[in-house]
Amino acid sequence: MIAIIDYDAGNVKSVQNALKKLGFEAVITSDIETIENADKVIFPGVGEASSAMKKLQERGLDAVIQNLKQPVLGICLGMQLMCNASEEGNTKALGIFDCEVKLFPNSDIVPHMGWNNVSEMKGKLLENISDTDNFYFVHSYYAEICENTSSVCDYIKNFSATLEKDNFFAAQFHPEKSGDVGFKLLENFLNLRF
Repeated sequence: MIAIIDYDAGNVKSVQNALKKLGFEAVITSDIETIENADKVIFPGVGEASSAMKKLQERGLDAVIQNLKQPVLGICLGMQLMCNASEEGNTKALGIFDCEVKLFPNSDIVPHMGWNNVSEMKGKLLENISDTDNFYFVHSYYAEICENTSSVCDYIKNFSATLEKDNFFAAQFHPEKSGDVGFKLLENFLNLRF
């Protein structure tokens, strides 16, 4: 069973629809037991970091996410909330990935919105994906390059496009909105075995 975490800050239906196109059923839930017992967990996010983090804490989902042992995929704001902290709302986040989330320095060309490729790819999430493939990004904040960086994107400056650590995976872009290459990434995640 695949659980998509619902905390009123995610594009949960588009993620669920993408999984359905791939032949996978997923449940949208904030139920702790359901999330803990899922085979895979997807942690999407759209919105503002401090209010999203507050909703996770109110539902007791912050500690749940930190302690999951099955494969977990953070998407966009979900990825940023898996880092140590975000400048957005001066937010202390989950601390799964050892990096900080910062605001892009040039406000005239923010948000980063549209298609971009990634480079310096390593790890399991991007297997059989080329550095000429493009993903769909929409964000004003970015995760710094760190030891958990598994691919890099260049927009204004280099930042972490994906992160991987143990059973935790994350993408700054939206795989569910990135066409065939995004579906390939989702399949890579869903086929992981631990």
